[in-house]
Amino acid sequence: DLNGKIVKQLTHTKGYDAEATLSPDGNRMIFTSMRDGDLDLYTMNLKSGKVKRITSELGYDGGAWFSQDGKKIVWRASRPKTTEEIEEYKSLLKDNLVAPTRMEVWTANADGSDAKQITQLGQANWAPNFLPDGRIIFCSNHEYKRGFPFNMYMANLDGTGMKKISRDRGFDAFPMFSPDGKKIVFSSNRNNGGTHDTNIFIADWVE
Repeated sequence: DLNGKIVKQLTHTKGYDAEATLSPDGNRMIFTSMRDGDLDLYTMNLKSGKVKRITSELGYDGGAWFSQDGKKIVWRASRPKTTEEIEEYKSLLKDNLVAPTRMEVWTANADGSDAKQITQLGQANWAPNFLPDGRIIFCSNHEYKRGFPFNMYMANLDGTGMKKISRDRGFDAFPMFSPDGKKIVFSSNRNNGGTHDTNIFIADWVE
């Protein structure tokens, strides 16, 4: 509850059940689990407890969010293709590890159907979320060969119209919008006096 008291345990499987977020109506949860041997996305009806696996391709699927109307989801995914990539991914997975250095942003209907990869940028594209109007914001290091900094980018639902949102020389990630779309909140290590501190920032959203 809102006072921090644990009301109910929702999952009971061994291993990794994490990265859970709720649908706007509060009836469903989407989360990442290794219960079937790979890092896939699952949804749960919070009233019945019924769980449904909604991704099945080899690779890490995580960090999913529902759109404001609850009809779409967006998430980050790795898709190892070559024999070397697949062997490396499976080897790490055996030790309950993953190397999230190559990820792209995907969207689908809330039931997992019509899944589409919407970025083809290379490197790490992750921490996606929806704007209230259905567009997508995400974080990426694709402009920088050394893998840093991370900036925020915005795109249409199909990946077109990409626009750079932040230009800090450090780490900007985990953006979320207020329901009315007037405020954006995100994590950043800007203004940290040269330390490794990451703090939360809020800003007016004006286009």
